[in-house]
Amino acid sequence: MNAIVIRQLFISPGHNFFGHHGGEAGKNPLHGVDEMECVAGRGVWGDRFFDYKQDYKGQITFFSQEVFEEVCRSLGVNIQSAGVTRRNVITVGTDLNSLVGKRFTVQGVEFEGVSECKPCCWMDVAIAPGAEAALQGRGGLRAKILTSGTLRVES
Repeated sequence: MNAIVIRQLFISPGHNFFGHHGGEAGKNPLHGVDEMECVAGRGVWGDRFFDYKQDYKGQITFFSQEVFEEVCRSLGVNIQSAGVTRRNVITVGTDLNSLVGKRFTVQGVEFEGVSECKPCCWMDVAIAPGAEAALQGRGGLRAKILTSGTLRVES
């Protein structure tokens, strides 16, 4: 497995899409950060899913920069940041689907890949019409945090 390289990190204090199906998107800000504190079994400090529920499968989420760029190209849009997907960690260099059901370590923090972050209808709003379909099978990774530690953006 190639090393996972972190390009961007994001946290948000509230949900904009999760739980909003059939309604309007929320207006909670998304904060790009240089580092984030991962707390074992609880989530990302300051993020909307911190202490969401015990043993939650999406304590942290990962998304591929390469997939984001490919989807934007295929839909003919130019969006500067993969943060619109509202995933916590934007990566390069790894097939995130290959981590489902596996333990892996990034910058000394251990995770367990639980499932794909399945794209939803909100991706058509956040990116462009057709994004939900284009992201099927590659919407990112939901993971549990097994050891506490800090993740940092790599240049």
